[in-house]
Amino acid sequence: MDAPRETATVFADLAAEIEIPVEGTLSRVLYRDDSVRVVAFAFDADQELTEHSTPLVAIIQIISGRLELDLGGQRVDAGPKVWVRMPPSLPHGIRAVEPSVMLLTLIRAG
Repeated sequence: MDAPRETATVFADLAAEIEIPVEGTLSRVLYRDDSVRVVAFAFDADQELTEHSTPLVAIIQIISGRLELDLGGQRVDAGPKVWVRMPPSLPHGIRAVEPSVMLLTLIRAG
């Protein structure tokens, strides 16, 4: 007997999919399997994720708004259409310049 086929995961409008909290930050896992995790983040203006790192490859895509990224000491002003790949263990921090939505994809190497 054939195994059931996996269906596609579709978000027609990511910016509308996650509500930006007033004076806060929200994260929501959109997809997860053994090698990939995709998380949507919503930040109100002046909210931040303080410097941290991950042992995984991390990809940031800005969906809406404007973020200030600190990528191992390199400052990047990131708005819609910006795509960033970070190697494992790179110290990084994020601050919202205005209400913003971003997509974070974490990839397990190997």
